[in-house]
This record gives sequence, structure tokens and C-alpha cells, in this order.
Amino acid sequence: MSQRLRFEQWVPVPLARVFAFFSDPRNLPRIMPPQLGARLVRVERVPPPGSAPEGGEAGAGTVIVVSVKLLPPLPVRTEWVARIVEYERGRHFADVQDRGPFRRWEHRHEFEARFQDGRDGTVVRDVLEYEVGLGVLGKVADKLLVGRQMTRTFEHRQRTLEALLASP
Repeated sequence: MSQRLRFEQWVPVPLARVFAFFSDPRNLPRIMPPQLGARLVRVERVPPPGSAPEGGEAGAGTVIVVSVKLLPPLPVRTEWVARIVEYERGRHFADVQDRGPFRRWEHRHEFEARFQDGRDGTVVRDVLEYEVGLGVLGKVADKLLVGRQMTRTFEHRQRTLEALLASP
């Protein structure tokens, strides 16, 4: 059974800075909760059209391998292999899981400039569609563990994102 989650937040940071931060896979461990112990294992970066080959921006075709703890505090780690399948600079990018803990994973990152509270800023929106798999056991795991962990992960990011964007 497929699950769909949506998270949205406004940050008082210009769109170009926010998009540059998110489109650089080296920042992925920085937005993950510390208890997941996210580590970037490898990035096979495909630069988007018009970007510098040595930059951090990752376009369509980029493969990102991350190691995470699935059930903290247990020390068991798994590698998660994601591939960027869509990319439009300053607007959105999307990744899918090639290999990892889910039967299916699709994650669309959307960005929108918005003037709010008298300041320029950016709306950061994440739309996730995933399937745990494993039949009835997977449904139970999603209800008791997976869905809650997803929510906690994005709540952590929302609490820390503004400070992360302010630092180099």
C-alpha cells in the first residue's frame, strides 16, 4: 500500500541560496536527525546543464549512496541508493530509490520564492510517496515505526533548516 506525505515550510532565505543548498548532496547528512547517523558514502554527480563540473549541484542522473541507521539506537546500518530523475533549477528536483529499505520511494523537492512577513524567502515543499512492502507486516511497521520516523525526520529538518542555511 502506497503512502503519501507532504511537508512544507517557509524560510527567510532567498530561493537561489535554498535551492543551491538542497541540490548539493553533500548537505544531505546535515538535514538528517543525528540519531540516524547519516553518512554520504558516494555521489556519482551529473552536473545540470549550465553548471560548473566541479560544483556541488547535482542534476538528473546523479546517484547518491547514503548509509543510515534504520532503527536507532540499534547500530544496524543500511545503504540507501537514490537517483535524481528530474531537475529544474530553482523550481524542483525529484529522486527515486534504486536500492534501499523501501519497496518504492519517490521524493519530489519543490521550491517557491515567496514574500512573507515583510521579507523575501522560500517555501520548501517535500512530497513523498513510498511503499514499505512486506504485506501486512509492512503495514504494521509503517503505522508503528516508518511513518513516525518520516515525520520526526522532517520535523527535525524544519527545526534546524534556517540555521543550516545561514551557515556556510
